[in-house]
Amino acid sequence: MLEQHMEEWVERLIFHEGIRLMPYRCTAGKLTIGVGRNLEDNPLSTEEKRALGDYMHGITENGAKMLLRNDITRCYNTLKSGIKAYDKLCEDRQYALLDMCFQLGWKGLKKFRYMLLEIEKGNFEMAAFECLTSAYARQTPHRARRIAQTIKSGTWHFRTPTPTSRN
Repeated sequence: MLEQHMEEWVERLIFHEGIRLMPYRCTAGKLTIGVGRNLEDNPLSTEEKRALGDYMHGITENGAKMLLRNDITRCYNTLKSGIKAYDKLCEDRQYALLDMCFQLGWKGLKKFRYMLLEIEKGNFEMAAFECLTSAYARQTPHRARRIAQTIKSGTWHFRTPTPTSRN
């Protein structure tokens, strides 16, 4: 399932995160590159370092997307093993949880106990409510509303614009 949605999910995450080809400090002060790749908590693998070369002086858009695809795969596999109902969810609800896992990390997503419980029960309206009554929703309100609406409806209703690179 992941392979058939990978490029769509890449574009959605670029829409939410932006893309920066030079290393920068994120709002939490962590060294980051590409599409929100936190290099301190999620360091580059040997293969990624080899593919990117001297990443401290910048990477290409293709390099940023390669890292993002690896991050999506990692999040997807974590969600499949960590959430019983994940495989039973429609693709857009799977994406919503993947987006949250990408932004918050697995440990951060697991703190949404009530939201995840409601998803397990198939009560998506209450799960969306739980998503919106969180620090996550206060810190990134537009993104959280899109994700909550996707959880509630099972459909991504938002037009993802063509991303632009930021340096």
